[in-house]
Amino acid sequence: MIEYIPLLLFAAVCLLLMLGYPVALTLAGTALAFAGLGVVAGIFDPSLLLATPDRLFGIMSNQTLIAVPLFVFMGVMLEKSNIAEDLLENMARLLRGAPGGLGLSVVLVGMLLAASTGIVGATVVAMGLMSLPTMMRRGYSVPFATGTICATGTLGQIIPPSITLVLLGDVIGNAWQRAQMSLGNFSASAVSVGDLFVGAIFPGLLLVGLYALYVLSVALFKPAMAPAVHQEGDEVSLKSVWLALLPPLALIVLVLGSILAGIATPAEAAGVGAVGAIVLAALKGKLSRARLGEVSRSTLETTSMVFLILIGASIFSLVFRGFGGEELIHHLFTNMPGGVFGAMLIVMLVIFLLGFILDFIEITFVVVPIVGPVLLMMGIDPVWLAIMIAINLQTSFLTPPFGFALFYLRGVAPPEVATGDIYRGVLPFIGIQLLVLLLLAIWPELATWLPQKLG
Repeated sequence: MIEYIPLLLFAAVCLLLMLGYPVALTLAGTALAFAGLGVVAGIFDPSLLLATPDRLFGIMSNQTLIAVPLFVFMGVMLEKSNIAEDLLENMARLLRGAPGGLGLSVVLVGMLLAASTGIVGATVVAMGLMSLPTMMRRGYSVPFATGTICATGTLGQIIPPSITLVLLGDVIGNAWQRAQMSLGNFSASAVSVGDLFVGAIFPGLLLVGLYALYVLSVALFKPAMAPAVHQEGDEVSLKSVWLALLPPLALIVLVLGSILAGIATPAEAAGVGAVGAIVLAALKGKLSRARLGEVSRSTLETTSMVFLILIGASIFSLVFRGFGGEELIHHLFTNMPGGVFGAMLIVMLVIFLLGFILDFIEITFVVVPIVGPVLLMMGIDPVWLAIMIAINLQTSFLTPPFGFALFYLRGVAPPEVATGDIYRGVLPFIGIQLLVLLLLAIWPELATWLPQKLG
């Protein structure tokens, strides 16, 4: 029974989080409570806790994590400066008259907004406020409209520069190093956030393409659900479209291009993105002292939450390992029917289910450090594993009844939009997500080929 205490610790944390207790305090408090009981019972070595200050200093001095507040600042500044709103309006005018033109505009703008903000909640809320009333006014089916918005909003999970990939890159990189050291390989190449950004490009574009194909198919075969919009006297100007499209596109190319070309690290590119967002807001006349203060406060709140959770998760993982949790997980996985396939399937299922009750930050900091080293020791590619986890979480955030994206949209949707409409609308997109996961499982090269070529 004693050897299963790590699983009991994990279950206790999940239960307390479901009851609504603060994440960071729950992780650290529950772990310390178990450690205290373990010390009293003589089954936990209290000297292990002396490693806590070193772990906290390691978090504070981690260069990779500098990218988090900078990318958050970039995303919030772009959101507050209404760049996406102008882009959606002009794109919809450009595609007017085309089958599903407004729906396609939502997909394309959602992709650009995801690449600009990297934050799922912000993207879903922004797209819901901007596009849902317009789609309903133009005769779009409510389930189809809400499903399209929720799905495109979650693209921030996988399209770089995603905050999820930044955090996953740090955690997977550490797990890769531990796995290689356990295997006696002390000269293994490092896994970086840039590798994950490159690996996510093809899967992200594949998702966007399949979303757009679905929207176009619905518009062609069920035009009543996505009618073409014809308006007189609303001449479209290619100049206005390009003026709305080029600024965010240039910023995305600048940020990602500098990483892909090896000119800048993710943290340096994030700094460029933050400065670029300020410049774009100033050019649009949206930059003021009050707005800068609002963006800075929002960035501070989000960053503080991330790092406090990371500190709590660090204490949790320390106690988890102190009770022999890593050895237990390794034993369970190596003796599991199906070998590597069986272990990977179980991990994907557990992460999917946890996505209903935990945010991606908690899952990244709590679950991935536990299962990551074991899976990587079994020969799984670290970049492929990270991309699979990111898409898996994206699917979980879409799945009724607990998907986070559904709650975000429900909070800003008009009263006449029923929750059941949102649930029905996301089902086809969940199918697309699962299809991409399956394709990625069959052909890992979708995620690994480009990093290998550029490496």
